[in-house]
Amino acid sequence: MDVEHVTRKASPEQCSTQPRGLLAEKAPVGLLFVVDEERDSIGARAANTSPMNPKAKYLINGEPTENMVAIASKGSLRVIVTARGRMAHSAYPDLGDSAIDKLLDALARIRALKLPVNPEIGPTTMNIGIIEGGRAPNVIPDFAKAQILYRLVGPGDVVKKAIIDSLRDMPGVEVDAEVNNDFIKLRTFDDLPTFVAAYTTDIPALSNWGEPILFGPGSIHVAHTTGEFIEKKQLLEAAQIYYKMAKKLITE
Repeated sequence: MDVEHVTRKASPEQCSTQPRGLLAEKAPVGLLFVVDEERDSIGARAANTSPMNPKAKYLINGEPTENMVAIASKGSLRVIVTARGRMAHSAYPDLGDSAIDKLLDALARIRALKLPVNPEIGPTTMNIGIIEGGRAPNVIPDFAKAQILYRLVGPGDVVKKAIIDSLRDMPGVEVDAEVNNDFIKLRTFDDLPTFVAAYTTDIPALSNWGEPILFGPGSIHVAHTTGEFIEKKQLLEAAQIYYKMAKKLITE
């Protein structure tokens, strides 16, 4: 992290009162704070059906975008592959049925699948994030499991079906797949740079909160790390851009 970003104080000129002007002007804007965005979007889903919903026309999601506006956000598909076998002494593998071997074969099929590509957005990607199973090196394993996450650039059900179909003829292998968030295209602004968000957000779970916009200070590349930070300069710039965005959207 640049030491200057930590120690430098903002000048009075940088600390413009413009963002506070929305409150002074009694602009019809508000803030929504939610919880559990990283896993199940429980907070967003509750807010989406809340009677407190003000029937907002627009929603600006403040994920870190480096002060660019996302033209799209990838969806997510979570997959759990479970393999079951039969324990035996490892000296007599023919008496057992290795769940780990089954899981490895299943993962090989999954990795060989051709994933969708969106010419504007890019490819669907996948990550095998967790593999677990077995009891001891001298025991043929009777259980194994893998957890996989896909970043989608199109309908999740298409990828889900392809995965299930590829493993349908494998006895002892089960698949649990769920589309958590759909791929979405987003509104942009002519005077701001754009990019594609390869990550997912709470936006799909907030469908009743108006037309979504994805914009915020900070970089996703340092998110979930011990060195996560936001530059002061970028934070101040974002405050000004939020103000201008709100003023423009209010008039539409």
